[in-house]
Amino acid sequence: MSADAGMDIEAIVRLGLAGVLEPPGDPDELDPDLDMADGYGLTSLNKVIFLMSACDDTNVSLTCFTESDVAAMRTVRDVVAALSRHAGLVA
Repeated sequence: MSADAGMDIEAIVRLGLAGVLEPPGDPDELDPDLDMADGYGLTSLNKVIFLMSACDDTNVSLTCFTESDVAAMRTVRDVVAALSRHAGLVA
């Protein structure tokens, strides 16, 4: 579901992260301040897959982010803040 279909960015991020976790998690139970790699075991590959999907679903171009920006996205809150800054840009 995309952001323009009525879902907010945090809900999209939570749903996307929950879907790439092994085993999949409950989006509502994710701690927005827990480190995604250390706390949830998110691998680098799954982080890229997750961020690509979140960008697509929020209509934010992944090209808005540098490698440093992506590295700094360590928590759900970080991802939501980064996507929110660029929301409305065409993916």
